[in-house]
Amino acid sequence: MASRVHQPMENEEFDFILARSDGPVLAYFWGIWSEACKELDPIVRELAGVYGDRLTTVKTDITRCPAATKRYGVTGAPTFLLLVQGEVTATGTGPMTREQLTTFLDAHL
Repeated sequence: MASRVHQPMENEEFDFILARSDGPVLAYFWGIWSEACKELDPIVRELAGVYGDRLTTVKTDITRCPAATKRYGVTGAPTFLLLVQGEVTATGTGPMTREQLTTFLDAHL
């Protein structure tokens, strides 16, 4: 089970990760100023391990990847996008508990 959470430092790296993923990608758009994101970080890392064989997880700082943020219409943090071949198949916004994020993933994978 893979537990790696990719953290692109720029838009090109984000696009590269998406292009290299052969399955669904959970794009977690976050902001360093967000208390909700600070609380979600360990949950996202844990679930990246749980779902690692079915999902690539990308933690994307909305200030470092503004083109990706704009392309997907992300307006706040935290935002979760489930992407398949670069297309959004599901969106979740705002703070989530572990159970809520698990339910979101289970419903859309």
